[in-house]
Amino acid sequence: MTAELLQLLISGLTIGSVYGLVAVGFCMVYNTTEVINFAQGEFVMLGGMMAATASTGFGWSLPVAVLFAVAAVTAIGLIAEKLTFGLSRRPEVMNLIIVTIGLAIVIKGVVMMVWGKFPRDLPSFSGEQSLALFGATVTPQALWVVGASLAVMVAVGLFMKRSVTGTAMRAAAADRSTAALMGIPVGRLSTLSFAVAAGIGAIAGVIITPLTMTSYDHGTLIGLKGFCAAIIGGMGNVYGAFLGGLILGVAEALAAGLGGSGYQDAVAFLLLIVLLLVRPSGLLGGTGRDTVAKL
Repeated sequence: MTAELLQLLISGLTIGSVYGLVAVGFCMVYNTTEVINFAQGEFVMLGGMMAATASTGFGWSLPVAVLFAVAAVTAIGLIAEKLTFGLSRRPEVMNLIIVTIGLAIVIKGVVMMVWGKFPRDLPSFSGEQSLALFGATVTPQALWVVGASLAVMVAVGLFMKRSVTGTAMRAAAADRSTAALMGIPVGRLSTLSFAVAAGIGAIAGVIITPLTMTSYDHGTLIGLKGFCAAIIGGMGNVYGAFLGGLILGVAEALAAGLGGSGYQDAVAFLLLIVLLLVRPSGLLGGTGRDTVAKL
């Protein structure tokens, strides 16, 4: 493997880890509500914005700023679910999907009014000195991105398999009506999944902002790519969704490095179209409740 190809692979895995986290957030909400939350990308942007403001604006230490951003966005996700899903008079799936699109527009507009249109930056977690690896270079922040993403993925997997709440969420994903008849609080699980997905999005925003900066419109495209990653891996499978993010990130990096940056954004949607034609259920099984129930 040449140094150039290795460099592209490192870059792809870094941004792909973020896509994977965003895709996991999509899955968390979809698994319990069957709703695709198109505001997920805005939670990524909001996490980065809040951390940057707390760190550079308020002068808080980086760990405190990161914890504040994740906690605040999680709370915002919980409140947003209560004000949208909870108050919806017609809680059909399509109506709720449209509500999430409206929520994304509102969040973007509020952020633009509060923070303006200028991008915000966040210091690297552990310095700027790059590490050499077989002729390629790896920034410390890239290691933070990949490591934190894997840690979150493991935590989500253990939560879904080992905890009582995770078991209840899998039961609700398999059959909401039967789960409700068995006494499982499906409504509360919906609220919890929305809040957890918002927190996961905030983590993704916090870890990627030192590398890419963030602005009010940063969440739209990353949200769409996270959605593509979830479809590529399998919308009902959190592990598949994360794998889809890695595949998408590597494909984008290779397309940009070998073909030109103009091809980068087109790759996600090209992969999505091809996969929907060849394997609509995603790489790791199915979309929907049956796949989730097997996790």
